[in-house]
Amino acid sequence: MRRSVIPTIAHRLGILCYIAFALFPLFWLLKVSVTPNDLLYSEGVRMWPSRTTWDHYAFVLRHSAFPTFFKNSLIVSASTAVTVTICASLSGYALSRFNFRAKYWIVALMLLTQMFPLVMLVAPIFKILSPLHLTNSLTGLVIVYTAFNVPFATFLMQSFFDGIPRDLEEAAKIDGATQFTAFRQIILPLTLPGIAATLGFVFTAAWSELLFALMLINGNDAATFPVGLLTFVSKFSVDFGQMMAAGVMALIPAGLFFLLIQRYLVQGLTAGAVKG
Repeated sequence: MRRSVIPTIAHRLGILCYIAFALFPLFWLLKVSVTPNDLLYSEGVRMWPSRTTWDHYAFVLRHSAFPTFFKNSLIVSASTAVTVTICASLSGYALSRFNFRAKYWIVALMLLTQMFPLVMLVAPIFKILSPLHLTNSLTGLVIVYTAFNVPFATFLMQSFFDGIPRDLEEAAKIDGATQFTAFRQIILPLTLPGIAATLGFVFTAAWSELLFALMLINGNDAATFPVGLLTFVSKFSVDFGQMMAAGVMALIPAGLFFLLIQRYLVQGLTAGAVKG
């Protein structure tokens, strides 16, 4: 019995250590955000400041453009997540259920798009969007994010559709349903975990993306929050308190989003892990 208890305790301790390691940066983010500027360097390294303040949050909300950055990020991330999920659901279903000419070439091209470093594509994309007046625009960001997330999301959704028996669609067709009706009323509800996983992945990717937002956006009116965080960095100093306060508030929508879809998300991430 003692031999079986020791591995269990070690396993639990390992999990706790991993959780502490993963959450410590978030704790430090919160700690710095409530630390007064005069204590950031004078107190050295402390687990919690001797005095706390909410002045950083008040400044960010009242005297900075962070509310605009927050709104822009929310619009871009939600629009991208919904658009990509719809496109990936349709294309993933097509790749899963139909055999058509050039299917494997299309799959190969989609895989090829994931192999290029994003830095290489910034200049060509800017050259394409500029004549269309889509630079410095939230619409341009949504188009770019959608283009880069659709391939991976398509393969993700295809894997969920592959796990659904074709017999369900055949039975629906015998009852008089069309292919699209069977997809909409029978197959799609069964893939809600996959849809949740795709929504969560794409929303997070768009919410935290910096490179294209930095290169395609000029000015605060269309800037997203990753770009907005750079406004707290001046030529000679960095206002860590305000930056961390903005970072804490930027975590709220992502946390709420995952809280709403967590039931489906866990099912989606673990689907296919066990076959039987």
